[in-house]
Amino acid sequence: MDTTPDTTASPIARSAIRKVSTRLVPFVALMFFINYLDRTAIGFAAPNGMNDDLALSAAQFGFASGVFFIGYILLEVPSNLALHKFGARKWLARIMVSWGIVALLFTWVQNFEQLVILRFILGVAEAGFFPGAILFLSLWVPAQYRGRVLMLFYLAQPLTTVIGAPLAGALIQQDGVFFGLEGWRFMFLGVAIPAIIVGIVAWFYLKDKPSDAKWLTKEEQEWLTDALVKERKATEATAPGGKHPSVRLAFGSGRVWMLSFIYFGFIYGLYALAFFLPTIIEGFQAQTGQTFDVFQKGLITAIPYLPAAIVMYFWSRDASKRGLKTWHIAGPAVAGAVSIPLALFAGSPAATIAVITVTACAIFAALPNFWTLPTRFLTGIAAAAGVALINTIGNLAGFSAPYVTGLLADLTKNADGEPQYVVPMIAVGVFMLISAVLMILLARRDKTAPQADAAAGPAASVEATR
Repeated sequence: MDTTPDTTASPIARSAIRKVSTRLVPFVALMFFINYLDRTAIGFAAPNGMNDDLALSAAQFGFASGVFFIGYILLEVPSNLALHKFGARKWLARIMVSWGIVALLFTWVQNFEQLVILRFILGVAEAGFFPGAILFLSLWVPAQYRGRVLMLFYLAQPLTTVIGAPLAGALIQQDGVFFGLEGWRFMFLGVAIPAIIVGIVAWFYLKDKPSDAKWLTKEEQEWLTDALVKERKATEATAPGGKHPSVRLAFGSGRVWMLSFIYFGFIYGLYALAFFLPTIIEGFQAQTGQTFDVFQKGLITAIPYLPAAIVMYFWSRDASKRGLKTWHIAGPAVAGAVSIPLALFAGSPAATIAVITVTACAIFAALPNFWTLPTRFLTGIAAAAGVALINTIGNLAGFSAPYVTGLLADLTKNADGEPQYVVPMIAVGVFMLISAVLMILLARRDKTAPQADAAAGPAASVEATR
């Protein structure tokens, strides 16, 4: 894949992109921060009282973690099509308030069955948020600037753990402070309320298109609108047979399906880390004889993600300067595939965290660059459907990763009956390696037959770069 960096931006273009990056992207990133914290809060609660209070096995915890993605997947595409119809401002705000209300109910969950039901409903409530946010930002920023904007947006995900893990630990320590709630229940309460508040604010703060933004000058509004219209028309013009953007066009695109399977591998690695890293850290105490309080565990959990945020920033910046290359995505996939199984053989807690940090850096370096690809060859309702489909297939890993990880850990228990994570982490590495191979194959496919995909055009051409 080879895209040419923009080096001739006009002062108006630079000013417009800078304002979008400072006025719009941070708020959408805040929404993403809260979104990711709400869906992964169960990972912080599990080793800090929830599993014991609800009598959950590793497999049950994995199932409850992953069932979220069944509801999420079922409504992912319909939700993004609704966003395209009703407008991103209203739909993203609606999604956020809905999931905040559901997340609040976790405060009073009493057993495994209730936990599973609420996780499923939470997935239904959150469906469409992430692809909707990606599509929303794509509707504001021309393709040559999209990588850096999506990088700023994606910074919210590793920072969710950098900030959110210690925050979750601090909330969990407030055991019995609020109406006698256990600490893990108080944590669920504390991360749910911001979703409702920010969702209400989003209704008034977000704008659907540049012409609605009063914080842009008239010249900036006109430049952004003209650039986006020209880009959309150019993309539509490349569709063979004069096909208009449609759901069928996106679903029939071989490139969309290939990107979906590539994304699956990255998400498998991401959620295996998110849900089970706190549990793995719990095992450090047995290895070292040390005892960490909940806040300290949160800090340890956060360690891999701060370097990941820094690496993601500079990796995406490099992609913007050089133009996006195949190795900007395939290279991190290989690094993640090799590093994550090695984490369990590191020999010490410090070495384990160091190796996991490499994995986190690899995953987050690739993802913002990956998400610049779909909207290079899809537009309109086809983009809404295509982005949602890629995220849907990828998030099948959100269900399978925690469940399969927990199941394999239970099946490979040691003599003392403790779950073991060697086989599950090797499985994670295999899936990430498959993503790297598919990315290279996609690049070579487009190099030899750039017009083979009925939905693709020159803007989507992928060139293998060595």
